[in-house]
Amino acid sequence: MAMAMAAGYGQIPFDEEMQKSFRPPPPFHDSVGDGDHHILKPYKKSNRLVSLDAFRGLCVFLMIVVDYGGSVFPIIAHSPWNGLHLADFVMPFFLFVVGISIALVYKKAPNRLEATWKAMGRAAKLFLLGILLQGGFLHGLNSLTYGVDLERIRLLGILQRISIGYIVGALCEIWLSRRTRREVGILKSYYLHWFAAFAIIAVYLGLLYGLYVPDWQFFVPGEGYSDLPLDAHEHTVKCSVRGDVGPACNSAGMIDRFVLGINHLYAKPVYKNLKECNISSDKVVPESAPSWCHAPFDPEGLLSSLTAAVTCLIGLQYGHVLAHLQDHKGRLENWCGFSVAFLVLGLFLALLGFPINKPLYSISYMLITSATAGITFCALYLLVDIYGYRWLTLPLEWMGKHALSIFIIVSSNLAVILIQGFYWKSPENNLMNCIVSLFVHR
Repeated sequence: MAMAMAAGYGQIPFDEEMQKSFRPPPPFHDSVGDGDHHILKPYKKSNRLVSLDAFRGLCVFLMIVVDYGGSVFPIIAHSPWNGLHLADFVMPFFLFVVGISIALVYKKAPNRLEATWKAMGRAAKLFLLGILLQGGFLHGLNSLTYGVDLERIRLLGILQRISIGYIVGALCEIWLSRRTRREVGILKSYYLHWFAAFAIIAVYLGLLYGLYVPDWQFFVPGEGYSDLPLDAHEHTVKCSVRGDVGPACNSAGMIDRFVLGINHLYAKPVYKNLKECNISSDKVVPESAPSWCHAPFDPEGLLSSLTAAVTCLIGLQYGHVLAHLQDHKGRLENWCGFSVAFLVLGLFLALLGFPINKPLYSISYMLITSATAGITFCALYLLVDIYGYRWLTLPLEWMGKHALSIFIIVSSNLAVILIQGFYWKSPENNLMNCIVSLFVHR
């Protein structure tokens, strides 16, 4: 439960004042008549914000769709490098909803030190769970065994990134919020959050464009890596550049190789699908491909986690609007204002040449996806919490309330591993292999 609350999953503890912020404010008089108060009746059954659960469930649903549908429909899978596909919206959406939840959980923190320890404990548990699920301990379709060499365990991943965003957002909310007895404006109360976001972005830009990346070598043995030949040898990547944002010579990869070690990075980065790598249908990179095509790279790396944390801080500000404003119109006006501003700025930066890049979690990518998350949340809030069409999002609401459990069972391949454990005569004759052969390798 602690891990679920840490990432914005599951039930959120409410005090009396927090419950008041969730009770539905009066409807618009300019768009909904006085006789239409019945549209808010679904809210009487629960003080939970239904659209928040629905948005969280949408994140889980999208993750399942792109994880299992990306092999069949590559257009929805992650973009190999620059660009935006459907899968590239999932992580920012998760971080955004975590930020909103933080604003509600830590709306009151009378004992800041105690709240800090609790936040750090929740983040640590979530981080360790991520290593267990995505570190390589659980194997996929090609192996019915389990276990991982500690020299090759992947240290970062989806839940680890969420835990980093969570702890940054929680610390900002606990220590940098200006709490006074009298009511002050939202921006004035949380202006230090914006300073923190700008400082993180400045550090990110300085490291991404300021660090010198020399030539580098790596050796990845073929055994255990299906996309490398068994007689793999040492590869050399020619760089000697500064400020490169390509897959070979960016400073994000250099930082991860130096701090974490190349053997602890993701062994099958999506940039191997670029034309330059000439990957075959059975996911093998030919020896004639550029050397960097064989190298591991972590899309949830250290440097990109900085701007990922900023997405969480942006969601935090949407949560402040939810917690402090009591009318639908005021909330929507603020949320739409934020979203439009972020979208315009992100598109402007993209036009200036800042790439929209998920593996590097570029500034333009962060702004555009945060704006999209804000617009999506506004739409769900309008549909469910204002007009009362809760029945349309009931499946998403259920998924949102059980998001962490679904992630563990489905998105981390536990369900796949359990199903493929039953086979006919030989391990290759299992249900999952039949599905893959019928729909993926046709």
